[in-house]
Amino acid sequence: MLTVADIMTTDVVTITGSTTVREMARIFESRHFGSLPIVDEAGNLTSIVTASDLVEQDRPLHIPTVISLFDWVIPLEGEHALEQDLKRITAQTAAELASSNVVTISPGDLVSTAAEIMSSKKLHTLPVVEGKRLVGMVSRIDIIRSMNR
Repeated sequence: MLTVADIMTTDVVTITGSTTVREMARIFESRHFGSLPIVDEAGNLTSIVTASDLVEQDRPLHIPTVISLFDWVIPLEGEHALEQDLKRITAQTAAELASSNVVTISPGDLVSTAAEIMSSKKLHTLPVVEGKRLVGMVSRIDIIRSMNR
């Protein structure tokens, strides 16, 4: 049975938390990637930015529905949701835009495990890590290519 190590891309383009939104847009456009892993100086995966994160940054700010009760104004979706939207829209760097809740996989895991994770979580790529160190990326097309082996 094939493992993730057998099909993953090891020459991964990474960025740092200080990479600007403009630089990320250039990479997404020129390299046709769907996501960019963010690593620290030691090569450890810290977070990830997707092309969707950049697209969402351009959407209009949704003003939440509120309830006015006496002298209080209470957002129905919560203040946290509004705060998150504001952070995303005003982000200037990868660290400000990135998701730190990254789903990963190990090189020794089976390709079928990667397929299950991608399918259930609706992901197009998975960072491959050994401990915290990024060693590769596996994408849906890698899985499809493996079907011909």
